[in-house]
Amino acid sequence: MPFSTPPFRPILSMALTVNPADGERLSDALLDFDAQDPAFSVITERQTGVCVIRGSSERHLRSICERISREYLIDISLGEPQVIFIETIRKAARAEGKYIRQTGGSGNYGHVKIRLEPNELGKDFEFVNELEGGVIPDAYIKPIEQGIRQAAQAGILASREVVSFKATLYDGSCHELDSNEMAFRIAGALAFKEAARKANPVLLEPVMAVTVTAPEEHMGTIIADINSRRGRIEGIEHVGGLRAIKAIVPLADLLGHTDKLRSQFSDRVSCTMEFARYESRPYGSLGDGSEAGFPVTRPHGPTPRMGSAAVDPDSDWT
Repeated sequence: MPFSTPPFRPILSMALTVNPADGERLSDALLDFDAQDPAFSVITERQTGVCVIRGSSERHLRSICERISREYLIDISLGEPQVIFIETIRKAARAEGKYIRQTGGSGNYGHVKIRLEPNELGKDFEFVNELEGGVIPDAYIKPIEQGIRQAAQAGILASREVVSFKATLYDGSCHELDSNEMAFRIAGALAFKEAARKANPVLLEPVMAVTVTAPEEHMGTIIADINSRRGRIEGIEHVGGLRAIKAIVPLADLLGHTDKLRSQFSDRVSCTMEFARYESRPYGSLGDGSEAGFPVTRPHGPTPRMGSAAVDPDSDWT
């Protein structure tokens, strides 16, 4: 199923390393470019601490790093480009999340019921509070939203961020003594994971509109190469004595493609590509051990303890 939309988020990332002595100047430079370029963003991976830059293409990211090196006099090393996959949901679903834990003295109690619905791809996460009668105090509403956001960032199918959905909080309960912000944050995360599992989650990948212009004698080789990259030929046109092959190809299978064409055919073949849309990633491995496309049988995270949906707050429950 195609998701036709302009690119609303970065589609490619690259790890970035510099001399530790240049770390502060690099941070200043990246913040400047982040503010200037809406297609560019920077994150620090929580587990590794590695700085990762994200953008619309490899050329886009390399050009930014070249400018930083030139203008800020920083020597930058870049890792291999990585495609950014995302997840979304296809239907509405409801679920509840409970976090109940008693450890002597005061306990922890959080209980929420939410409804998830798909949003138009490209729209931000939307949180709606439909509670009536004060069944959950206002102080716990924001932690519930935070729990949902954090769980969505961890993903359902293949640890990729879940995007473009609406979460509605419509019921729940609290305990006069044991309820607290942490309990409701975890309850919100548990409810999201259970609802998302039921909501027909799907893994999406960016696909590109590719045009390869080449002489007639290279047509067979180029078409075979496109087919080997999960590409679909959409048309072949005559352009000034050459042939222009138009195709749709997943970005993950295009990395290094232009360099390969140049080395194989020198300057007789040219290739252009631009973002086309997102499409469902077919069943199979992403290449990092994650299985794409198969619904999970339970949310990621610790197994609930007997008699409740409790999890260890010190665990990486998202």
